[in-house]
Amino acid sequence: MDKASEGILSLQPVTFRYKHELDPQAIPQFGLVAEQVAKVNPDLVARDDQGKPYTVRYEAVNAMLLNEFLKEHRKVETLETVVAELQSGDTKQAATIAQQQDEIKTLIANLKLQAGEIKKVNEEVEVSKAASRRVVETR
Repeated sequence: MDKASEGILSLQPVTFRYKHELDPQAIPQFGLVAEQVAKVNPDLVARDDQGKPYTVRYEAVNAMLLNEFLKEHRKVETLETVVAELQSGDTKQAATIAQQQDEIKTLIANLKLQAGEIKKVNEEVEVSKAASRRVVETR
């Protein structure tokens, strides 16, 4: 059926009452107007002796509705899979970000330690320079 059923999505359901001679109680009915259905898909109506649409072939409409429902259901399943994959990816991404933040903190701590060590070495070099100046000056 594939795309043949897409036309039914343009049908407009209506509320109506049959003529008094057909339904003296005038019970509200729900359905489709045969002439409108014939414009969408002529195979979905039954015709009278003059070839005019007189009733809708609801069993055919139902089959087409089922086809459209199944197509939409497959789309929903696909989208649910994509959403699940994206959510899983978000969790993995969050874990990666947390790990990277920990690594950055460790690197900063190491840099601070190295900066402290460099400062000590610089101080020792300055003390050593000052001591060698004194030695040179006393000679």
